[in-house]
Amino acid sequence: MRSTVLEVFLVFLRLGLTSFGGPVAHIGYFRTELVGRRRWLDEATFADMVALCQFMPGPASSQTGMAIGLLRAGPAGMFAAWLGFTLPSAVAMGLFAYGVTALGDVSQAPWLKGLKLVAVAVVAQAVWSMARSLAPDRARATLAVAATLVALAVPSSLGQVAAIVLGGVAGLLVLPRPAMTDGPKASLGVRIPHWLALVLLVAFALLLVVLPPLARASGSHGLALVDAFYRAGALVFGGGHVVLPLLQAAVVPPGWVGNDAFLAGYGATQAMPGPVFTFAAYLGAIEGPPPHGWLGAIIATVAIFLPSFLLIGGLLPFWDRLRHWPAIQAALRGVNAAVVGVLLAALFTPIWTGAVHTSAEFGLGLTAFLALTLWAAPPWLVVLAGAAVGALVL
Repeated sequence: MRSTVLEVFLVFLRLGLTSFGGPVAHIGYFRTELVGRRRWLDEATFADMVALCQFMPGPASSQTGMAIGLLRAGPAGMFAAWLGFTLPSAVAMGLFAYGVTALGDVSQAPWLKGLKLVAVAVVAQAVWSMARSLAPDRARATLAVAATLVALAVPSSLGQVAAIVLGGVAGLLVLPRPAMTDGPKASLGVRIPHWLALVLLVAFALLLVVLPPLARASGSHGLALVDAFYRAGALVFGGGHVVLPLLQAAVVPPGWVGNDAFLAGYGATQAMPGPVFTFAAYLGAIEGPPPHGWLGAIIATVAIFLPSFLLIGGLLPFWDRLRHWPAIQAALRGVNAAVVGVLLAALFTPIWTGAVHTSAEFGLGLTAFLALTLWAAPPWLVVLAGAAVGALVL
């Protein structure tokens, strides 16, 4: 049963308001809400989406949400999922750019520490639940641990991609194949014809090549702004905080944004739910040359997410067909186990190491995990409670 566009928007709006903790934590929130609570898709299909989005440049968690929106309500659903998940933090970062600096450095605020501990619990729940269905036997559990070690040894998006590639190769060559496959996968029902998907992929590559010389030749700062943020969204693998150095190189040396202002905005992003890529809204609003303000915020935000729209719309129709091939299904069994390992590595660092330092913090994180798993408390309520307890206790 499919969803309405409004339903997709409202579900992702709530996720955009409550999903703290960065990209990996977002995947945990998505799994809890969309797989566990709403049953919009099964565990294996969710892991397939996560794996595909890990391979693509751009914000992996946002792209996962966009892909799920596309499956539930077509292209309009993809836009609704993106808008709902992105809007809260984009508006907040735009407001911050307009001078909401009274918060100062919020990175050590007690309420934010509480939110980080809730993120630990959310990711731990996702790893535990996904491991039971995607790495249930000795071979795939071993593969998940191997992927964890690879991701920890190379602590970057390159390590994550390498771990997933390792999982695919192992699934194809090493893992046993009962009856050759795990059974036929149901069609995802992607509502984009293949000819249009090819057009979207060509547009992705064409914009990457054409925008830089076009911006230089025209002398338009607006076009230069689109070029800078489009390239950031199109060339960064792993998403999240990986994009920040590229954005700094794009806006600070030319004098669009001062380094102090850049770092102030970076500090504010740590307190925001939703995608880290909405840092673009802050930069577009605060930059010196026009267009800036709300117009600059909208241009920068749309430009940095545009590659994701083109890639999701261009790749998912072909992915729907490829995932039915027996060899691809075998590889996906390994990839899905590796996804569990990558999430486990991220649970340790940066999520656990960045949040748990004292016995009180461990106790709050453990309580949040208990509330989510055994008491089945809604994530938004656990988020609010974590912030409140953090402000009072930590």
